[in-house]
Amino acid sequence: MQAKSVIMCSSETLKIDLKGMMTDEMSRDFDLGDDFFGALDGSQLEHGALHVSVSIRKATGFYEFQFHIEGTVIVPCDLCLDDMEQPIVTDNRLLVKLGAETNTDDDVVIVDENEGILDMSWLIYEFIVLSIPIKHVHAPGKCNSAMTQKLEELSGAVRSSEEEEKDIDPRWEALLKLKK
Repeated sequence: MQAKSVIMCSSETLKIDLKGMMTDEMSRDFDLGDDFFGALDGSQLEHGALHVSVSIRKATGFYEFQFHIEGTVIVPCDLCLDDMEQPIVTDNRLLVKLGAETNTDDDVVIVDENEGILDMSWLIYEFIVLSIPIKHVHAPGKCNSAMTQKLEELSGAVRSSEEEEKDIDPRWEALLKLKK
């Protein structure tokens, strides 16, 4: 038997009572928006629209969580600094155990057995952030044209200073030959 529900996000809905699980398997679906990112302390992301599916399987001595996150977040473009939508699709697995004190170590999270409640908020946030590519830029032609023009002007200035560097001190020429 599997319980399933779709929930709009609030900080309380992302808490799972592990000790109160009535079945061996449970699924939850959450829709996360700007309010989710705003509620997190230290969040670098402010805007997004994501759907999170969580499957929880209770086993002997541990709980296995499977996360599927899909949607978009708003990040600044590395070239023009304008906001852009970054698609997110990620699948993550996490093992949770009940123990003496709360601890997070790699893919195993230990939840205080006296409390028995796992707050998935920060875990989901980390999964989202880790799925954002290091480099995020608009599709060709979509960047802010004024900023792109300014970058081209500045890169021209950099090129002229590189041309000046071509007039190298003869003492360094021998080292450059070794480099080649």
